Amino acid sequence: MSEQGNKSKEVDDYISNFPPETQQALEELRLCIWHAAPNVSELMNYKMPAFSLVEGGKRDQQIMIAGFSKHVGFYPAPAVIEAFSDRLTEYKFAKGSIQFPLNKPIPKELVIEMVKYRLSHLLK
Repeated sequence: MSEQGNKSKEVDDYISNFPPETQQALEELRLCIWHAAPNVSELMNYKMPAFSLVEGGKRDQQIMIAGFSKHVGFYPAPAVIEAFSDRLTEYKFAKGSIQFPLNKPIPKELVIEMVKYRLSHLLK
């Protein structure tokens, strides 16, 4: 299936409702996820963009993103955050979420590594 075939109009609509700065950060996260997991499928889950890493993946097999006024949220799963915590010290993060502030560049390579890590653990 082509990449475009897995993209979601609902995710497009979600992103389009934010100011340009937030839209850009969300699109950057989206592109990083697609780069790391080309077979991902987009959907909306809990009113947030979600990326199913395995076909028909439930919540625990998804990565989610969200837009806010001063940051974008990235939700790769608690195990991923734990594994990368030493590289997340300049960001606010909790058990299941990371906040990337809008006034700093998205750490694209780090996001791609986290998505690949998550995908590799789901495919075991």
